[in-house]
Amino acid sequence: MFKRNKKDRNYLDYIPKKSDKVHWITKEGGLVQIIIYRDSLFERVVRKLFFTPDKFRLDLDKMGSFIWKHIDGKNTLYEIAQLVKGEFQEEAEPLYERLIQYMNILKNNKLIDFL
Repeated sequence: MFKRNKKDRNYLDYIPKKSDKVHWITKEGGLVQIIIYRDSLFERVVRKLFFTPDKFRLDLDKMGSFIWKHIDGKNTLYEIAQLVKGEFQEEAEPLYERLIQYMNILKNNKLIDFL
């Protein structure tokens, strides 16, 4: 009947999904390391000229690793927030502001997308 605009959607209803181009491993202690390969044509040229590494490694902290592991293409941001609240209690506050900012950073760096 009426189609809702994206502006009408609540940000907490979004479902994050990891990018297929991003690889990750779980290190000792359960912390996540995201591995981003630099394999575009431009990045290959820069690597040859400036001797930069072929991949970029990003180590996440405890809370970031917990959130990353729960980004599965099924959980909404609200559900992830509730899991974070249950795991970290007061340490996670202000929960929603921090979670939304973290998700925006992941989205802007093309590590995740929203369904």
